[in-house]
Amino acid sequence: MTRLNELRDNPGSSKSRIRIGRGIGSGKGKTGGRGGKGQTARSGVAINGFEGGQMPLHMRMPKRGFNAYNPSKWNAVRIDRIQGYIDSGKLDAKQVIDTDALVAAGVIRRAKDGVRLIGSEGFTTQKVSFKVDYATKGAREAIEAAGGKVEMAVDASAE
Repeated sequence: MTRLNELRDNPGSSKSRIRIGRGIGSGKGKTGGRGGKGQTARSGVAINGFEGGQMPLHMRMPKRGFNAYNPSKWNAVRIDRIQGYIDSGKLDAKQVIDTDALVAAGVIRRAKDGVRLIGSEGFTTQKVSFKVDYATKGAREAIEAAGGKVEMAVDASAE
């Protein structure tokens, strides 16, 4: 058994950083890995993406997609994890499993904007009813195949 004063990192787990500009014998002396002379050998160079005053390519390309101003933050919960909590006795399969039950059991740390059930495998033949905000098609099919039911706040046809 190791004692606290004998704890060490594994050999080779951490490397010391290369100190550049410390003499020719170090292998990173003289030019310090910057090559020869020129603009990029000096400090304060912001040359990548600069096209000599021409509008850069990344600014000429159109913006794509949609970024929500206030996106929803979901708690994604795998159904095989829920089965593990039921087996350990932290969740009661006879009760309706909702957000409060998941927080109390320690499956999720805190309720965000809602709970999403994900996954399609790992759920046993236990009847469990859920009341969540959303469940994927595979998760719903796995739960209903076991005889359980899923009540969702979000419409299932909005997939």
